[in-house]
Amino acid sequence: MINKEKSDDTASSSTATRPKYNTKERVCTTISESPTHRLDIEDLFSNPSDSKDKPNLDILKQHILLEGRLTEQAVLRIIETGTTLLREEPTLLNIDTPLTICGDIHGQFYDLMKLFEIGGSPSDTRYLFLGDYVDRGYFGIECVLYLWSLKINYPQTFFLLRGNHECRHLTNHFTFKQECIVKYTEKIYNSSMEAFDCLPLAALVNNQLLCVHAGLSPEIYTLDDIKQLDRFREPPTNGAMCDLLWSDPAENYGNEEGLLTLVATPRMNAQEKLSSSAIINSSESLYLPNTARGCSYFYTYAAINEFLIRNQILSVIRAHEAQDLGFRMYKKSSNTEFPSLITIFSAPNYCDVYENKAAIIKYENNIINIHQFNYSLHPYWLPNFMNIFTWSLPCVCAKVNDILLKILNICSGEELNQYDEHFYSLIENNQIEQRKEQIRSKIRAVGKVAKIYKKLCQLNENVISLHGLTPSTSITELDKDITDEAELAALILCQKAASAKEHFSKVKVLDQVNERLPSPRKTIPSADPSIAECI
Repeated sequence: MINKEKSDDTASSSTATRPKYNTKERVCTTISESPTHRLDIEDLFSNPSDSKDKPNLDILKQHILLEGRLTEQAVLRIIETGTTLLREEPTLLNIDTPLTICGDIHGQFYDLMKLFEIGGSPSDTRYLFLGDYVDRGYFGIECVLYLWSLKINYPQTFFLLRGNHECRHLTNHFTFKQECIVKYTEKIYNSSMEAFDCLPLAALVNNQLLCVHAGLSPEIYTLDDIKQLDRFREPPTNGAMCDLLWSDPAENYGNEEGLLTLVATPRMNAQEKLSSSAIINSSESLYLPNTARGCSYFYTYAAINEFLIRNQILSVIRAHEAQDLGFRMYKKSSNTEFPSLITIFSAPNYCDVYENKAAIIKYENNIINIHQFNYSLHPYWLPNFMNIFTWSLPCVCAKVNDILLKILNICSGEELNQYDEHFYSLIENNQIEQRKEQIRSKIRAVGKVAKIYKKLCQLNENVISLHGLTPSTSITELDKDITDEAELAALILCQKAASAKEHFSKVKVLDQVNERLPSPRKTIPSADPSIAECI
């Protein structure tokens, strides 16, 4: 009885000194709690039964900023309503000034919010976006939902063009399709693709500026040629539509040698197809094969200048290429002394690696003002939307293998060769060598598996270093070229650059493979391969 009372006193004393934790309160209070419910149509629309009702932008914005999600019904309502508006617009928009022109966004939703802070509220500011709203960043579907909601609320003053990433081929190769499946369903992805097919391809601003995602085409002679294009489809890998989405200025734009800066290629017969060989063999060619993209063309200063003069416009404004300062102004037109070409890029610290600034253009009273801004912090995602368990599994298995290997290595080779009379008495002589070899083979097998896991662990570490430059394949695919390139790229990124410009140039070289038109991906099972399958 005395012992029982003593043990009770000890227990109560231990309970009294033990710190108490409230399991209903967040441990890390500096990070806002994500919403536990999904916004439904009733939450976003004041009159859900009215098809003309508009989504509440403030509610949507605050919910997304906290990483909240919507119901599938609400997502489809926003995307499909926006698609209806986009489908009714012409392929070549005509837009008045004042206007704010924005470049690539690439799923950087939190930087998009910064853009609107710099550019002004869409409620009283006219906006034009030049495409590439998704891929490479981790909030592409959030960008689509918010931009489409803005289009629904301000259909006459908020405009969206198509970029080369607004297609099935690239979103399947990069991250947007995977993002839609992880956060929502494949039905949301398919609805987004239908919406992308309806995006206009170009815009004429104040009858002075041609705005397009990438640039010109040898098949586009006048602005009317753009109007005649069939845009309601997946972009082809060649032709005028492809060029508007994929072309680039020549590397030595404005400094071309010979006739390139002086002579304009005459327009070919309408019935005559414009072949690549005809372009390459012409000494007066204004368009060169785009080897950097693997499709479309490089256009020269002469090509742009000729197009501006023929169509009586001032300049071409495009996006499509990351810029360390967020923008680039090219050689002035010989006719107007105004920049013949301007590139604008609105995704700061592109892929979380470039460390570039972003910029937007404010065009008013024939004056261009460029506003730059830096990146904003955003919630963290593992590359390619990997979950933490899949990412950490190789490292956990490597540790388990180390333990198993140590257990098996308790018996050294010398001990295995020692004579054990008791052991031999239990086992027939002809089985002794067989048992020894079995133990050795187990040690070799475990050692081989351990090497594979260590290789996967190293690849995982490289993935963290590469951020958005991570190859768009499963990390469990032990392709030697992929692992070697990832290791080399991670090593280069770890080396401190002398300047921000040098770092930008270095990253741009490493990212060249992701700027090309990707080859069709082989069909793979929907489920990720297991580690055992890879071994």
